[in-house]
Amino acid sequence: MQANMWNLMTTVRPVCIKRAINPTLTALQHRYASTIDADVVVIGAGPGGYVAAIKAAQLGMKTVCVEKNPTLGGTCLNVGCIPSKSLLNNSHYYHMAHSGDLANRGVIVGDVKLDLDKLLEQKDSVVKALTGGIAGLFKKNKVEWVKGHGKITGKNEVSALGADGSVETTINAKNILIATGSEVTPFGGIEIDEKTIVSSTGALSLNPVPKRMIVIGAGVIGLELGSVWQRLGSEVTAVEFMSSIGGAGIDGEVSKTMQKIMSKQGLNFKLGTKVTGATKTSSGVSVTIEDAKDPNKKETLECDVLLVCVGRRPYTNNLGLEDLGIERDEKGRVPVNNRFQTVVPNIFAIGDCIHGPMLAHKAEDEGIITVEGIAGGAVHIDYNCVPSVVYTHPEVGWVGKTEEDLKKEGIEYKIGKFPFLANSRAKTNLETEGFCKVLACKNTDKILGVHMIGPNAGELINEAVLAMEYGASAEDVARVCHAHPTCSEALREAHLAAYFGKPINF
Repeated sequence: MQANMWNLMTTVRPVCIKRAINPTLTALQHRYASTIDADVVVIGAGPGGYVAAIKAAQLGMKTVCVEKNPTLGGTCLNVGCIPSKSLLNNSHYYHMAHSGDLANRGVIVGDVKLDLDKLLEQKDSVVKALTGGIAGLFKKNKVEWVKGHGKITGKNEVSALGADGSVETTINAKNILIATGSEVTPFGGIEIDEKTIVSSTGALSLNPVPKRMIVIGAGVIGLELGSVWQRLGSEVTAVEFMSSIGGAGIDGEVSKTMQKIMSKQGLNFKLGTKVTGATKTSSGVSVTIEDAKDPNKKETLECDVLLVCVGRRPYTNNLGLEDLGIERDEKGRVPVNNRFQTVVPNIFAIGDCIHGPMLAHKAEDEGIITVEGIAGGAVHIDYNCVPSVVYTHPEVGWVGKTEEDLKKEGIEYKIGKFPFLANSRAKTNLETEGFCKVLACKNTDKILGVHMIGPNAGELINEAVLAMEYGASAEDVARVCHAHPTCSEALREAHLAAYFGKPINF
């Protein structure tokens, strides 16, 4: 019996020798774990992780990706960017038909009704198609997907843990990339049940449409999801501690314009207001609030659904970081150098779990350049050229410095603005709210920041990103021929106004 057991233990790689690194992983847990060798193991299959894994494989490295969820794509594809954009797009179509907007365009429809089940079904089908597409890309590029919670159990070892905490697979890796993303930040004293008190995840599947909704937070996620349910018929009130909406990074003038437009659409705002508590009642949720500057000014609001949108926090727990001397900062982020290396040189980190904006495209770029660096290539990213978009209607897009940034830094600048009201394509589409705003250096004319609110801002902002990435001046963009009639002409006119002092068509 003892001889047979010895033969078995020598046939299956005896990874139980790692006890000194992580004593909580017992020999019994390790005994039947399969073992894989890899050049790169990526922990997490969100936008940063899956893109990095594919790129690493394309560069000729044997690549393994460890993901704990049943589908690939992370928060973004499963319960974030993708499903929310489906709801934003389709709720806007419903709003156009229901509000009479189509009638104003000469399109007369009958009794408009909402099929919420179909709306949610379409959202789910998109998510299923895209997450399945990543699995196909993994197969095409020979990336091995190992299911389980990825935990670093040695300088060159990652263990995939099962639901019970046992080790199911061990990967020996030359390089380890942490791409674990982020999770919803809890609100102290308010327990989320994803039914009447929901996070952004629960807000994607509400059924029926709540008559009254309160949103804690008027940042990007709160505004997007709040606008979805407002269009579908809910009376929505956003309670925001700050005195403006849109969150960090948004230009002050754009924020004020956005609030004005969304208020006209029907969203209610209570700014400079603190939420002090929430209690479930027989009819919904009772929310207590007070003035952020004067605690004596208190109020109680009632709603059917309370949506908590106070941000996200890095998902960096139970990764084995402390055992390797990798400390996290006060926000739970993993410190890295300009090559995305941690204090352990062959262990890297990207995306939401490191410093910087929590944006899917930021994580994707970091993933690509990190594995290019591992392969011996150059590592460079200009965070001033990472765009941000709010997918409300109209959309908001920006890149680079705000006016507030430039004033704070003492940089002399000039402004070029152009309203969509004067843009021919926006006028024909009856989408004239908003403007394009260009900030350029007063002395050199170099573009420092571009901010816009209006039709297709999420697409238009990328022209500004490209221009800034190549160090363009306002004159450079102003002299580039733009197709007519397009909304992009408004961006050109704003650059012309920044360079010459006046646009042509306004």
